[in-house]
Amino acid sequence: MSACRRLFYLVKHRSLWIHLRRNVTTWSPVGAAFNTKPHRRLDLLEKNVGLFGVPELTCPAGFQLATKTALKNTEKLVEKACSCPPGAETVETFDQLSDGLCKVADLADFVKVAHPDPAFREAAEKTCMEIGTVVEKLNTNVELCKSLKNLLDDPDIVAQLDPDTRRVAELFMFDFEISGIHLDDKLRKEAVSLHVKLLDLNNEFLIGSHVPNRIAKSAIPEHLHIHFLKEGSFVQVGGLHADSPDDLVREIAYRIYLYPNADLMNCLEELLRCRYKLAKLVGYESFGHRALKGTMAKTPGSHLFFFFFLKKLRISVRLVVFCFLRTAKDFQMMRDMKKKINPRNSELMPWDHPYLSGVLRAERFNIEPSLYSPYLSLGACMEGLNNLFSQLYGVSLMSEHPSAGEVWNEDVRKLAVVHESEGLLGYIYCDFFHRPDKPHQDCHFTIRGGRRCQESGQYQLPVVVLMLSLPHPTKSAPTLLTPGMMENLFHEMGHAMHSMLGRTRYQHVTGTRCATDFAEVPSILMEYFATDYRVISQFARHYQTGQPLPESMVARLCESKKVCGAADTQLQIFYAVLDQIYHGKPQNCSTTETLKNMQQKFYGLPYTPNTAWQLRFSHLIGYGAKYYSYLMSRAVASMVWKQCFVQDPLNRDMGERYRREMLAHGGAKEPMLMVEGMLQRRPSIEDFVDALVSELNPNFETFLMDSES
Repeated sequence: MSACRRLFYLVKHRSLWIHLRRNVTTWSPVGAAFNTKPHRRLDLLEKNVGLFGVPELTCPAGFQLATKTALKNTEKLVEKACSCPPGAETVETFDQLSDGLCKVADLADFVKVAHPDPAFREAAEKTCMEIGTVVEKLNTNVELCKSLKNLLDDPDIVAQLDPDTRRVAELFMFDFEISGIHLDDKLRKEAVSLHVKLLDLNNEFLIGSHVPNRIAKSAIPEHLHIHFLKEGSFVQVGGLHADSPDDLVREIAYRIYLYPNADLMNCLEELLRCRYKLAKLVGYESFGHRALKGTMAKTPGSHLFFFFFLKKLRISVRLVVFCFLRTAKDFQMMRDMKKKINPRNSELMPWDHPYLSGVLRAERFNIEPSLYSPYLSLGACMEGLNNLFSQLYGVSLMSEHPSAGEVWNEDVRKLAVVHESEGLLGYIYCDFFHRPDKPHQDCHFTIRGGRRCQESGQYQLPVVVLMLSLPHPTKSAPTLLTPGMMENLFHEMGHAMHSMLGRTRYQHVTGTRCATDFAEVPSILMEYFATDYRVISQFARHYQTGQPLPESMVARLCESKKVCGAADTQLQIFYAVLDQIYHGKPQNCSTTETLKNMQQKFYGLPYTPNTAWQLRFSHLIGYGAKYYSYLMSRAVASMVWKQCFVQDPLNRDMGERYRREMLAHGGAKEPMLMVEGMLQRRPSIEDFVDALVSELNPNFETFLMDSES
């Protein structure tokens, strides 16, 4: 952005910034925007622009109108795609078709879980179902597929396509193939029917997995009622209370929250049956094989995949030895700590792992979160992110006033993402604060993907939402984050910047619309920046005194992460394996029996009777057969950090290389090629192993030799 344009932008928003500076004089505009309450609008006559500026969405009924418009445009674009001569225009039309449906469906997908008004949520859910059904029918539209096939089957035409256009054409064809386009009419209709049924089942399970359980007050000791929400003669348990120092509170929460719900159990088992049936129908060995096509892992039979699921390769056996031996030591430390805290009840149980690992870290390294929080106000952390992005990419976060009706809650902040030479890149809506009925999971939502609009010559700016569940500021203090909250904020902002910094030609592959096992790399990489003192020192200062966070405290925090790290990794392996078993060939047992067997083999802490943790495993919906992605992405992020950023995390040249090689492409390039471009070498299986375990034990080889001897 030129100096003149930047000045104009600053002047345009001066009234907001002047107001904020009157309240907080030590923060930059973006920091002040998050460390003060938003300025309330006084103009009651201001026009309602609709959610995210979509004029139809001034009320819930607007979803019906937006859906109708999108479907009408879809009909025109389908006709155009089927009639235009094969070439780049065919792919452009397919992308316009995808964009028109996604702009409504993605927005509705967010609103149905996050809007405080039940009427908006219900209307958005209906839109998701309606558009989802249309998409499944389009994926088995023979004439539409034929137009794309005519293009891809002509080598002369394909040779004229640029690499991005060719890849997007292949990805659209891939969507047709996994949906059963090759089947006869009868079987295609069956595939569509299964897809539509799965939309219902996915939605039912996703909603049900977050519904609290309740129990009669008389069933638990009266002095513990204070820890749970009250509902008449019942108490409501809406989570695991994993951080509670009271053993009994953790146990009660675990047993009640995870108590099996028969209807939800039937939903999950029917969902898994339908996924398997669909996969077999369209020609795959299992749903896992279908889900992994196009990812870095490729298939459940690939060498890289075997590495993560510890089956045949010798290197994997060595990794198992490492994880189990280290995990056994971690569990013994937890047992000793539990015996120290509560000698009468020292048996280590699944509800103890998160709490006791935290206690061990705090005791060994003196990292009580309350000691850190005063240095980590939300505004300070946002300043830190702004400084980091400015130094790495030349990008600034600028606070804007949303228009009337643009946001769903007055606590939502709007950020414009502005590049120093490219100008406005997109918008991030920050829904950061806790409120009733809001999901507690930290999430990134794509509302609108970026694309180059051939029809207008303009670039469609991406729009995303980051959703956290942070405490509200008080009269005496801004929102103060624990180190874990700060790390989560950096993680989610990694997703957001992936969306912002991508400048793909096609919406179908914009930002995080890439292979699932690559999509987590930018967010996990941000966690490394969040714990590096050279980054933290630029923003972490006491909200009252202005004193910087001592370097020794950051060093202790980093060292503490290694405590019980193997047990945490082992838990992730257990989750990933369970996900794969559920999406492999059908088991001759219930999902609970499968859980029990896998927990014994891959975790190490006993299964608790009459619990069904899998019914709270909401990642089975969005990450079905791909939960391993967190492990693979962590390995890639670790390699990128150690090779490219550990020497200088604020290096602009390396930031530009990272954007150019990894962030810019979205899903328009093979993920392993992006990794190879960044590392300037192709990583081996051993590199993936070393990347994961070296953080837990730098002397991995020595450790294994000692263990084997």
